[in-house]
Amino acid sequence: DIVILVVAADDGVKPQTLEALNHAKASGVPIVVAVNKIDKPEARPDRVRQQLSDHGLVPEEWGGDTIAVDISAVTGQGIDQLLEMVLIVADLLELKADPTVSPEGTVIEARLDKGKGPVATVLVQQGTLRKGDIVQTDSAWGRIRAMIDDAGNQIDAAGPSTAVEVLGFSSVPQPGELFSIAPSEKEARQAISDREAARKEAGATPSRKITLEEMYDRMQMGETPVLSIVLKCDVQGSLEALKASLKKIETDEVGIQFVHGGVGRISESDVTLASASNAIIIGFNVRPDPNARRIAEDEGVQIRLYRIIYDVIEDVHAALEGMLAPTIREHVLGQAEIRAIFKVPRAGKVAGCYVTEGVIKRGAKVRLIRDGVVFWEGGLSALRRFKDDAREVSAGYECGMSFSNQQDFQEGDIVEAFELVEERRTLER
Repeated sequence: DIVILVVAADDGVKPQTLEALNHAKASGVPIVVAVNKIDKPEARPDRVRQQLSDHGLVPEEWGGDTIAVDISAVTGQGIDQLLEMVLIVADLLELKADPTVSPEGTVIEARLDKGKGPVATVLVQQGTLRKGDIVQTDSAWGRIRAMIDDAGNQIDAAGPSTAVEVLGFSSVPQPGELFSIAPSEKEARQAISDREAARKEAGATPSRKITLEEMYDRMQMGETPVLSIVLKCDVQGSLEALKASLKKIETDEVGIQFVHGGVGRISESDVTLASASNAIIIGFNVRPDPNARRIAEDEGVQIRLYRIIYDVIEDVHAALEGMLAPTIREHVLGQAEIRAIFKVPRAGKVAGCYVTEGVIKRGAKVRLIRDGVVFWEGGLSALRRFKDDAREVSAGYECGMSFSNQQDFQEGDIVEAFELVEERRTLER
């Protein structure tokens, strides 16, 4: 619900701070900054505020909208004020939960303990979780044998905003899965079985987050045409050069968002950030570590590796071009003149036509023109040559046409067939 970003007042903003900041921004929730270690003589909290401002987190006292509180974890100074600020933000967000409804929440972490069996740390977000409840996730279920709070005490009930260790799962659930309560063990077991069968039917490959090649399809589905990138380079100079070069090729219609940029190998944290923010990872003269590569495969995150800056720019340029909304152009197929009108039982009026130029296609759009003025546009409900249905009729041939929901036509009217063609646009270099 709320991110507390802890920054050391003596060290200031470090690369790991920026990484945490980008994770926080990607989560889309409010950020409260805790400037820690202000008890140290070398503490410079104003420098921290300036550094955070440079990265988009401007403190309220400087005219921004980010709450920043000076604290000391050693002396306890400012802790009460920090908690008060968190509660104020929670009130503004109207964060509420009903302890009386059926329990729901999220699996935060899970492991297999030799003595306890599968153990899951869960966060209760709605309702009250109780010992003996039958809990289920997408991949696991079980009857709760015991719940342990953060102090190591066994408890019988856990309300909203409570994190507890749950014992009793039949297998280890996956972190990030949502949990709920099942009416019975039979129904929980059946639900897991059905989901497992659905997964097998859908195939074992992960659902890919995003790729450069898929950007156009995402835009067609109505998603914002912005290419999100996690950029990792070998040296700071390469990082700055690539950022500047890529920013030059974005336009008002399609853009580039750098979710995170850094120097060094591609890490697990880079992959999880890319997954959370639907971004691709571009690595320049760096490689992913084995764990990062494995997680990327599991999460469906694309990692693109390059050694030449020109290749990066070309690939991203092509992706942005695919994200441009295409130009819709009208292509006239042909024209026909209505030379006779027939009345057919149950079909209404049929236009006897002579195709004067081009071709008339049954699936094309048509417009009716009288004295040079268009008075109707729509589609053909029928196109015939003599008594047979026709897919198309070329110039020099006669045919019969009837129009969808249109009976108002007369001899001498012109039928013009046309189609709308999408043309791919290109970015100006």
